[in-house]
Amino acid sequence: MSQATPIPPELLRTKQEIEEIVKIVRLELYNRALPCGPAKIRHRLDALCVEPIPSERTIARILVKHHLTHRRTGYYEGE
Repeated sequence: MSQATPIPPELLRTKQEIEEIVKIVRLELYNRALPCGPAKIRHRLDALCVEPIPSERTIARILVKHHLTHRRTGYYEGE
């Protein structure tokens, strides 16, 4: 069994940074009229070499937390 190459600590993102990156990637995909679900976001994060890559479920939780589900672009007061 081979082991994955360790990622240098300076390349690892904090939870807050990952959350912001997920939001930005989701909105980028949405604005381009591309599929923007957790699987597509995870694929894009991998292409951008974001580390650590969150699971699809974690990405889904981030989207719900920031009201970025069901073709929404955020929370609007009064809803």
